[in-house]
Amino acid sequence: MGFYDVYKQWEQKDVDGLLKSVTSDDVLRTLAKTRLHEQDYLTLLAPAAQEHLEAMAQRAHDQTVAQFGKTVVLYTPMYLSNYCVNHCLYCGFNARNNISRKHLDAGEVEEEARRISETGLKHILILTGESRTWASMDYLKTCVAILSRYFTSIAIEIYPLETQEYRELITAGVDAMTLYQETYNEALYDRLHVKGPKKNYRFRLDAPERACEARMRSVNIGALLGLYKGRHESFYTGLHAWYLQKHYPEVDISVSFPRMRPHTGSFNPDYPVDDVNLVQAITALRLFMPRAGITMSTRENAEFRNQILPLGVTRMSAGSTTVVGGHTQKNQDTGQFDISDERTVDQMALSLSSLGYQPVFKDWQAIKA
Repeated sequence: MGFYDVYKQWEQKDVDGLLKSVTSDDVLRTLAKTRLHEQDYLTLLAPAAQEHLEAMAQRAHDQTVAQFGKTVVLYTPMYLSNYCVNHCLYCGFNARNNISRKHLDAGEVEEEARRISETGLKHILILTGESRTWASMDYLKTCVAILSRYFTSIAIEIYPLETQEYRELITAGVDAMTLYQETYNEALYDRLHVKGPKKNYRFRLDAPERACEARMRSVNIGALLGLYKGRHESFYTGLHAWYLQKHYPEVDISVSFPRMRPHTGSFNPDYPVDDVNLVQAITALRLFMPRAGITMSTRENAEFRNQILPLGVTRMSAGSTTVVGGHTQKNQDTGQFDISDERTVDQMALSLSSLGYQPVFKDWQAIKA
């Protein structure tokens, strides 16, 4: 049974009704437990749990320190190409959007890598639009070969692959992947993805498990908050992560909570998630999955990222840009979305240190035969 079967089982239930039925006493009973299950997780995401947010936050902090210490791994994204064949209503890279398209050649990839590595970072996340013409497997392997000379951990955030393709990239030097389902609501997913290979809900949903089967070291998932009801999306994201962690205990499973940011196009989210709801989602996930990593990107502003840090966050991006070649080419090209925290790597490291946390530039090194 794959995660889709788990999703369908819960879809047959009245999730809204279950959330509304949770009482304050239910939340207290859940917080008294040492190990949580699916229904407990739903309880902590319910409206009734908000009056216990301080207790949830304290316990989330304690569990995070127990599992990870006061450390935060830093990384930065590197956009290789923004060519895309998908027509996704909410994305700045939508094939219909009239933006400047760019694709880094090998020399430009090396220039970006050299510039980023000068900051001391050893973790890189490479991103592309969904185009197998402009971001082919051969192109990706070429880029990874270059990046391997500068970074000890190379993560991908690209289109979903077959299991064998993940194996090929792992052999090339990739050790981690990020893939957002965008929305777990299957009907809405179909409407938002008008045209292109991304319209295949099941193929995308099953991709993290294919990466696990290929023996990817680290797999990070999430939903794009704002597309559908936040409590639903948080619940299914957590269930998905829990499923992967249970079936692939050797894989480092982590979760992101990206909120929609301004981007090229006219799409506006129907279900915006406010700060309180996001804090609840993060603390609930930490209590449900004490060993899971939690990533907080520069979609959020500096003040909020500082405040949310003690509640479960283990990874943060720094010195970010969503423009192709944005680390070296100072141009006005359109990014995938607007970032909110523009701190440099040095500024992020100083900020973390001032808050009593150790910024980690490197926590992984593959042993080469």
